[in-house]
Amino acid sequence: MARGFDLDLVEVAPGANPPVCRIMDYGKFKYEEGQKAKEARKKSTNVTVKEVKYRPKIGKGDFDTKTRNVIRFIDEGHKVKITLQFRGREMAHPELGSKILDEVLESVGPAAKVDTQARFEGRSMTMVLSPDKQAQEAMKKAAAEAAKEAEAAIAAAETDVPIDTEAPTESLATALVEDAAEVPEVAEVKAAEVADAADTATAESETTE
Repeated sequence: MARGFDLDLVEVAPGANPPVCRIMDYGKFKYEEGQKAKEARKKSTNVTVKEVKYRPKIGKGDFDTKTRNVIRFIDEGHKVKITLQFRGREMAHPELGSKILDEVLESVGPAAKVDTQARFEGRSMTMVLSPDKQAQEAMKKAAAEAAKEAEAAIAAAETDVPIDTEAPTESLATALVEDAAEVPEVAEVKAAEVADAADTATAESETTE
């Protein structure tokens, strides 16, 4: 039957009783399986444990640099092993190590959670942190909302304030009408003045005669 359709008879479950076979295009099947495996590898995240080492008497600059690396590893989805290395008489002051670990946790914030509490391993104090996915998603969402609100505020500030043009237009029109009404009145006054002047001149002429 498989030869009649130019296909392959493939045993897919040899351990079954009876064994299970399928009629298929074996080359196409292998290609599709390879594509599925490739997609699965793309989506999978290789979680590794990164180690960052501190000293009990570490300087502020070194502390900030190492802590930035811890935050970066956590954001990338890795676990981070914090190691405090004690030397000589520093072993008599474990509280120094605890203080450093507390400062690291405070700097990292809610993006990480403690997988393994601080403990001594020989001359070292270690603690393991892992990403807190829910907290990271909440932080990303809050940051996106804050950026959106900032953009809206900037857009509102750049928008021109609307100008009320109706009132000035009405006032201008009223002023023009009033000016136009005053023109005939001025003409009438001028005409009256001219008539009075003519009458005065006539009276003076008669008196002279």
